[in-house]
Amino acid sequence: MNLELKGYIEREIIPRYDHFDQAHQRDHVMMVIQQSLDIASKLDVDIDMVYTIAAYHDTGLCDGREHHHEVSAQIIKADSQLRRWFTEEQILVMADAAEDHRASAKQAPRTIYGRIVAEADRFIDPVTIVRRTVQYGLDHYPELSHEEQYQRMLTHLHEKYGRNGYLKLWFPDSPNAERLERLHDLIDDKPKLRALFEETLKSI
Repeated sequence: MNLELKGYIEREIIPRYDHFDQAHQRDHVMMVIQQSLDIASKLDVDIDMVYTIAAYHDTGLCDGREHHHEVSAQIIKADSQLRRWFTEEQILVMADAAEDHRASAKQAPRTIYGRIVAEADRFIDPVTIVRRTVQYGLDHYPELSHEEQYQRMLTHLHEKYGRNGYLKLWFPDSPNAERLERLHDLIDDKPKLRALFEETLKSI
């Protein structure tokens, strides 16, 4: 990996996540970077591009959540510093990958780079998923009652991670497949899910 590029991203890009909601803080981007590198280690891809896409993938949250994937792509294309290490063609590929990473996207990522970051962004640990969902609800809907927060979490889990949810995995042999099955079991086990919600709420 290019150490000059890594240093620039660590100084100028990673700190941006300190200003986002609790579910998208620095620990989230570091997890996506590591997951991306792990997936990429088994593929014939450019590691510097993989690292950069993962680092920038949620930077568009600075302009809100709804279009953050598109804004992230614009941030990559607008960052003149990246032209020190990448060609214009590589920058466009990285921008496309950032734009395609969103789980709710109706079409598959256009490139292998988009599939890598999309998969890495779906680190499926049931406890972490519940915690991030509760954190997001508290940050964005603080007016909701205790029970309304639970129902919001339940709806989100079913819509995104449920057996008929919209989340797709792009590497069937990744650890995410087994983790997703465990999450399905948790969602189906209402008493266990409720207990985890209550425990999570107390710890935040």
